[in-house]
Amino acid sequence: MTIKDRFYDYIQELQDSITSTLEAIDSQVQFQEDLWERAEGGGGRTRVIENGAVFEKGGVNISAVHGALPKSMQTYFGVTDADFFACGLSLVIHPKNPFVPTVHANWRYFEMYDKQGNIVDQWFGGGQDLTPYYLFEEDAQHFHSVCKRACDAHDPEFHGHYKKRCDEYFWNTHRNEARGVGGLFFDYLKASEKRSMEDWYVFVTEVGNSFLEAYVPIVHKRRAMDYTKEQRNWQEIRRGRYVEFNLVHDKGTLFGLRTNGRIESILMSLPPHVQWKYDHHPESGSDEEKLLAVLKHPKEWV
Repeated sequence: MTIKDRFYDYIQELQDSITSTLEAIDSQVQFQEDLWERAEGGGGRTRVIENGAVFEKGGVNISAVHGALPKSMQTYFGVTDADFFACGLSLVIHPKNPFVPTVHANWRYFEMYDKQGNIVDQWFGGGQDLTPYYLFEEDAQHFHSVCKRACDAHDPEFHGHYKKRCDEYFWNTHRNEARGVGGLFFDYLKASEKRSMEDWYVFVTEVGNSFLEAYVPIVHKRRAMDYTKEQRNWQEIRRGRYVEFNLVHDKGTLFGLRTNGRIESILMSLPPHVQWKYDHHPESGSDEEKLLAVLKHPKEWV
């Protein structure tokens, strides 16, 4: 079985595992499944949860698309007349309680072909990252510890490198602040003298398998905490920054839009309730200001 077939099987199973776990946590609502096809080739399985007891909005999507590489992406990759195959799992979960962080993750595989159908390039990408609205340092430490453990099983240098890449990637340059407290980000993981595509497959799937361990304990710890209307307002203001990043900077969003991706799946990451307040600043010495201090200056958590 080819790597692309194995990886597609893997993300289907991972989608099942993640959605069933999150449904059990919420207990009030289940994921709605939507199967879709892409006219140019391929399709996907979108699962969305809304208005739950714990999760206000979330999506766990898989897709496998193929066909001629659109002109805009040919320019991006510096190629002409290429075909492609891309598959992956992408998720974003927005909890209701402002003390439970938003989480994002994706794991993907890409192949590019010449007109004879030969693979001329292939790579893995992905990662997982945490976006809290109130900073609990032990939560950030737990999330990063799980990420580090998954990385260390393959190379002791991976965590430091991919954690730094995550801090750099999820940076809202127009706000001069991080989107959250980071995690892992990796892209263009290609075969080399040191590592084969099989090696990268094992690494990426290990990170994917670590996701629930990284996130679920945090949800259980914070889901029942009492919160005020003011704390909910702060959550919605910070969600606005999340939206800004996804629509202005995120490569996955831009790739989906440029390849005629399914718009409902691409934009499922956007939260349902968001605020933009003019020139908003938290009170000096507040918990809200404490979060901003970390977002302005990313730190090492483990």
